[in-house]
Amino acid sequence: MRTFIIADNQDITKAGILYLTGKMPAFGSFTEAFDKQELLKLLQQYPQAVVILDYTLFDLTGVDELLILQERFSGVSWILFSDELSDDFIRRIVFSSPAFSILLKDSSLDEIEAALQSALHSERFICQRIHHLLHDKKAIREPREHPVLTATEQEILKAIALGKTTREIAAERFSSVHTITTHRKNIFRKLEVNNVHEATKYALRAGIVDSAEYYI
Repeated sequence: MRTFIIADNQDITKAGILYLTGKMPAFGSFTEAFDKQELLKLLQQYPQAVVILDYTLFDLTGVDELLILQERFSGVSWILFSDELSDDFIRRIVFSSPAFSILLKDSSLDEIEAALQSALHSERFICQRIHHLLHDKKAIREPREHPVLTATEQEILKAIALGKTTREIAAERFSSVHTITTHRKNIFRKLEVNNVHEATKYALRAGIVDSAEYYI
């Protein structure tokens, strides 16, 4: 049996995955990675693992780093399980390696279960929405106009770029973690980025974060 590594910072997602796999007797043991360093240690310990990763919430620096991990740990199967991923990211991942399956968090239970079963047997699974995107020539879009962030979104982006966690931002703004997570998703969607590193680069280019402040 293969070990499943859950690399997702949302408790509700982890609980849902554990519930689903608990009903599937073929699944082996589970462990969790809370950050990149812990994920690396677990991959070394379990080189045949299945990794369930929310790329948009994890601390990887970009798609290149993810592809390097896949090459380094070639026996690992990856399920990328996120709310939203950019078109360019999806195309690059799908056409780089069959080790990556892709699910969205609004996928049906049938699709989630099918993805888990496929990964268990080292087979790729692509959810229907992503499948349609890949086969729709209209999905190849012209570059968007400069995205418009609200004042609140700019403040939250600045906090993210300065390294503050979702919980820290929520506490500072007297908001719930859920509210800040929603803002974060909206920011990433507008900027067409997938992680903190890419969002930070935008914040520096756009002057939302002063470079002197960032490097202090």
